[in-house]
Amino acid sequence: MNDSSGRGGRGEPLVRLWGPPATRWFTDEDVSREELAGIFEVARWTGSARNRQPWRLHTVREAGLRAELSRCGDYALHLRAAPVVVLLALDRRWADAEFDGGRIAQVIMTAARAVGLGSCPATFFPADNVERVTALAGFTEPWSVRTGIALGRPAPAPRGRSAVPTGRLPLERIWSGE
Repeated sequence: MNDSSGRGGRGEPLVRLWGPPATRWFTDEDVSREELAGIFEVARWTGSARNRQPWRLHTVREAGLRAELSRCGDYALHLRAAPVVVLLALDRRWADAEFDGGRIAQVIMTAARAVGLGSCPATFFPADNVERVTALAGFTEPWSVRTGIALGRPAPAPRGRSAVPTGRLPLERIWSGE
């Protein structure tokens, strides 16, 4: 565990999991239904508390609706540019649904990267935006949509300085203990 980079030795297979943490710029190329089905097939095997699987997925391709979704959170603008947005509905009857939702969101993004797609999550807020997006996706209580995931083929970022910090904290800063 002395090698904080994760490279070399036993960490080498893990390097394949590394990649850009988020893709906010996408080409216009479509993401096929077959590609989505493959990603969702992997995602449906995500573990959940008591195997409740408290999630449902709704995809949005229509440009006007993606633009509307991009206005439902302070950091959701990238949803407008993605060819497809995955809306993650969670069953709010369970206190641990948020944790399980994070698990399936990460699996979706990791599976997307494995097939050459970029992704970036967005959180919808405040509460009136959550209600609006939930209704747009056709869900009702106890379901609620607070997360969207942009999916598409990565495009080069425009020149200039990003408002989003880059890089990762060193392992020594996030890990303590034996």
